[in-house]
Amino acid sequence: MVRAEEILSMEYLKKTEFTGSTEGMRYRLEKKESKITSDSGEEIVKKELLCTIWPEPFNYHTTPESEKETNLFSFDRDGVEDAVAWMNDRLFAEHEKFAKAPSKWDSYKLT
Repeated sequence: MVRAEEILSMEYLKKTEFTGSTEGMRYRLEKKESKITSDSGEEIVKKELLCTIWPEPFNYHTTPESEKETNLFSFDRDGVEDAVAWMNDRLFAEHEKFAKAPSKWDSYKLT
């Protein structure tokens, strides 16, 4: 189970991504910025929290995109709480997928 207090501060997330794992599920939280135009024509930078989960054993960069699930949340402490709730919901809903992930370690060969 992921706990909100395990996630580092918003100041940390403003600078870089945060990764972790639990019970066969890996996760990554990162700031995502996009530019939007307001009704008055003003360009606004919208900040969101992108949360990605995937089964072990590989890291974010070597895991195929087809294995990853993502969701966007507000870029604030409430968004972190919502992301943690979503990750725990996914962990519960796909428990078997994540529970079997550690058993796959021996089937992978390093080159």
